[in-house]
Amino acid sequence: MKLHEYQAKALLAGYDVPVPEGSVARGADEAQETAARLGGRAVVKAQVHAGGRGKAGGVKLAGTPAEAADIAQVLIGSTLVTPQTGPQGAPVGAVLVEQTLDIARELYLSITTGGDKRPVVIASASGGMEIEEVAQTNPEAILTETIDPAIGFQPFQGRRIGAGLGIPTSLTRPFIAMLDACYRAYMQKDLSMLEINPLVVTNDERLLALDAKVSFDDDAMFRHEPEARLRDTSQEDALEVQASEADIAYVKLDGNVGCLVNGAGLAMATMDTVKFAGAEPANFLDVGGGASEEKISTAIQLMVSDEKVERVLVNIFGGILRCDIAARGIVDAYGKAERRPPLVVRMLGTNVDEGKQILAESGLEPVMVDTLEQAAAAIGGEG
Repeated sequence: MKLHEYQAKALLAGYDVPVPEGSVARGADEAQETAARLGGRAVVKAQVHAGGRGKAGGVKLAGTPAEAADIAQVLIGSTLVTPQTGPQGAPVGAVLVEQTLDIARELYLSITTGGDKRPVVIASASGGMEIEEVAQTNPEAILTETIDPAIGFQPFQGRRIGAGLGIPTSLTRPFIAMLDACYRAYMQKDLSMLEINPLVVTNDERLLALDAKVSFDDDAMFRHEPEARLRDTSQEDALEVQASEADIAYVKLDGNVGCLVNGAGLAMATMDTVKFAGAEPANFLDVGGGASEEKISTAIQLMVSDEKVERVLVNIFGGILRCDIAARGIVDAYGKAERRPPLVVRMLGTNVDEGKQILAESGLEPVMVDTLEQAAAAIGGEG
């Protein structure tokens, strides 16, 4: 689950991470009042779950409170299209109005989980840029520091990162304190990503989180009910929202082959198979190892309601989820769905013969395969 910038900054401020002065506005009047309180000049930022807002016209400088109101009037209620939103864009329901700053340097700082399952701090002196771009054009500019969760963040790690970033000696202690605060927030809130880009050093030698992004581990949200209530579903794909409410792991992609599996590893192999066939997966959809007939049916109905899905590949390895249960869920879904794309099914495991018989007698006329190679050939043949 993602937070808006103003929400992320409020969370970080609760851990004493320094952030600019400002407040969220959901109307022009509120934006004008906040800008006046800040002295007249202010930065007005559209609040969407995406980066690249500045280039898309979602971040503007207001010279007067009236100008802040005019900018807010234009942005609120609009749809902002950035490279991260895709062509459909994201709706702007609010703006963040903040003080202007005299910035000396822009840095990049984030915490995420590394391949060894330990938290890793990623930092760069190239702030204000997408970290992926920095990694491609100047990889030596990226610093990493892995944290042992058994002992936590250590001051020497902060000093090492600060030295690598060229942090002034006068700001070494505040920088270490801020890193420690970010780490505590990351661990205590079960975050999957915390990013400050840019972290700025002002001309009067202050450190401030000029922008902030926070993502929670969805599986841990039951431990964070106050933050769970901050979820803004208007920023999410409608099908993904419906899937999450049905406890279905679903991520919409840009392809035309709908994929349904029971296991994350199997899902990755299935999507690779689709690509091998010269097609593109329309989704990541994992119903899990113990899905019921109803859950299978709901998942398929959600998947085929996507107009881009032209074919469906079901890849089931029967265990706790028996093949006959999966087959009945498929038949039920196709009986209820308005769209019935051609169906390719691979089933192995518990009650596979019963599952195949249910599908054979269903009238759906699925293409039954036994291997991933056969699945790829069937998908390619459909195209």
